[in-house]
Amino acid sequence: MKAYTTDRIRNVGIVGHGDTGKTQLVSSLLFTAGMTPRLGKVAEGTTVTDWDEEEIARKISISTGIAYAEWQAPGQPEKTKINFLDTPGYSTFINETKASLIGADAALIVVDAATGVQVVTEKVWDYATEYEQPRAFVLNWMDRDLASFERALSSLEQVFGRGVVPIQLPIGAEKNFRGVIDLISMQALVYTPDGDGKAKIEEIPQDLAEEAKAAHEKLVEMVAEGEDELMQEFFEKGTLPAEDLKKGLHEEVRDKKIFPVLVTSALRNIGSDAILNFLVEIFPSPAFRGEAAGLKSSDRKGETIGRKISDSEPLSVFAFKTIADPFAGRITYFKVMSGVLKNDATLQNFNRNSPERFQHIQVMQGKAGTEVPELRAGDIGAISKLKDTVTGETLGDKNAPIFYPTAHIPEPSITFAIEPKTRADEDRIGVSIHKILEEDLALRFGRDPQTKEFLLSGAGQQHIDVVVAKLRKRYHVELTLKPPKVPYRETIRGKADAEGKHKKQTGGHGQFGLCRIKMEPLPRGKGIEFIDDIFGGAIPKNWIPSVEKGIRESAERGYLAGFPVVDFRVSLYDGKYHDVDSSDIAFKIAGSLAFREAMKQARPALLEPIMQVEVYAPDQYSGDLMGHLSGRRGKISGSETRAGSVVVKALVPLSEMLSYANELTSMTQGRGSYTMEFSHYDFVPQELAEKVIAAHRPHHLEEGEAALA
Repeated sequence: MKAYTTDRIRNVGIVGHGDTGKTQLVSSLLFTAGMTPRLGKVAEGTTVTDWDEEEIARKISISTGIAYAEWQAPGQPEKTKINFLDTPGYSTFINETKASLIGADAALIVVDAATGVQVVTEKVWDYATEYEQPRAFVLNWMDRDLASFERALSSLEQVFGRGVVPIQLPIGAEKNFRGVIDLISMQALVYTPDGDGKAKIEEIPQDLAEEAKAAHEKLVEMVAEGEDELMQEFFEKGTLPAEDLKKGLHEEVRDKKIFPVLVTSALRNIGSDAILNFLVEIFPSPAFRGEAAGLKSSDRKGETIGRKISDSEPLSVFAFKTIADPFAGRITYFKVMSGVLKNDATLQNFNRNSPERFQHIQVMQGKAGTEVPELRAGDIGAISKLKDTVTGETLGDKNAPIFYPTAHIPEPSITFAIEPKTRADEDRIGVSIHKILEEDLALRFGRDPQTKEFLLSGAGQQHIDVVVAKLRKRYHVELTLKPPKVPYRETIRGKADAEGKHKKQTGGHGQFGLCRIKMEPLPRGKGIEFIDDIFGGAIPKNWIPSVEKGIRESAERGYLAGFPVVDFRVSLYDGKYHDVDSSDIAFKIAGSLAFREAMKQARPALLEPIMQVEVYAPDQYSGDLMGHLSGRRGKISGSETRAGSVVVKALVPLSEMLSYANELTSMTQGRGSYTMEFSHYDFVPQELAEKVIAAHRPHHLEEGEAALA
């Protein structure tokens, strides 16, 4: 395969809500371009970009699939390489979409013609806006019952503004959809259902002529608006020639002033060649940005520098995705940001300051790779078995370091405790999960220091289910999922003055230590403060740290229910010692006894973690969402409505959110999503606190007594 120059490359993110047909559309485009021998179908598990066994079984995209087409548009001197990034559309996996879209230069937003704008449609628009990418819409499933071009277009205009302009009109509706009117060339493109995706050019049907003329004039006016020369030509001639219109549209799309709308039926392969032509002629090459923005250091706050997207610049490569393949090992997907990457080159990983050898660089068609001798600036490739490199790192010419910024992924919204089923599973779990963590930026794994549970956190129940399934199928690790324990804390509401005395007399040396402490509460989040207020040597200096250690260890074990005690100040102000019998251990025990005595007086209380929750859903569910969160002891802090969607913000106790994901899915028919991050700790209401204490106290007392002994 030849190396494509930057101007002959298009990197297109295929994005949109779940079930809008993104993967089927990519399959149709690949077939039409002659890249596959037959039209792959999602229902049959034969598409190029959904190749993982979990994706085939569930019939949804879980991670971004990458493929390419070589296509020569009419009037073009040679072929252009189009790299497709087929991204997930379900909100559970939307973080994968955001992380991958950073590798694209433009976004093709796929919309269900029967449904119009949905929650994830807006999310992916926001991602493309964040990455400053040009956008276009494809109204898919035009052949389905209830599909409506007018209704879907109206929803796009309402949400995304007057820059949304159709450049095609459908010929026929629902089952009779058979082609499109190209509003640039003013020709009808008619297709054979289930054909090769290539149009037969005809005259515009008489019954659509007036509508097409009006839509063409609107398009011409919109394009002319943004360019003085075109506006002058438009005033003089009353229209624009097709070539000038196409050139103007290319510039307006590149400058993110116009967002064209196309129509298709991906399953029946209607409109595919027109979409390929659009991607080549109207969407920009990687060079349109001029420079790629990077940083001088790996710190996000470092000084910004630019690197021209050109073959003549020093080599730099950005790793935007990783796959942990059980057979091929780690596969790294990368974008050549500048320079020319040649096979067998040694690059410096700037983040880790280590060399990496790029042997056998490939371009990927789904899971199948084709080795290439070189890749030019702007192109996308893959390499297996790099030693150190992970997603989000930059490599390149060691004499010209640069750090490209990574995608900002929100913190996970749901956490499960996981238990290995057997000892063998326990031995394998760490290595296996860390391989999956390499490919999934939205996943977190760790051990809670307080509850000692292994915790797996992700974007939703389905996300965690997929990870558990991968662990079972890929690495033969069997896990049981349980709701995690809530990391409660304990604190005090009042002051105390207490004494701790440890005296033990046996044969030989005895043990003696006595300390007196004052205790008072501190504001939330201040932890434990220890103050040495001893005067006159009541306790020698060398034993004071032992008193502090006894207090801190006892606080860690808890008092009410075995949860750590936090946010208090202890002042050690007096004590007694014995020249022979006093020791470190004696004063450590005395400190622990003083702490427990002080806790009796200081009005101990239970604290719970409060989460900052943001719920996204269609605005028809606004009242239900607020009522539901209030019923979970949530405090609504605000809500905002935007173009058919509502965002409800609330502070909710973590204990009330453990089963929220499934309930939200049920309440909104799968159209709602939420994010959640820790906000602060607050007091548990007395009635609930008593239940928590009762549930934990017997076990805690045994532990506490054993620890003291």
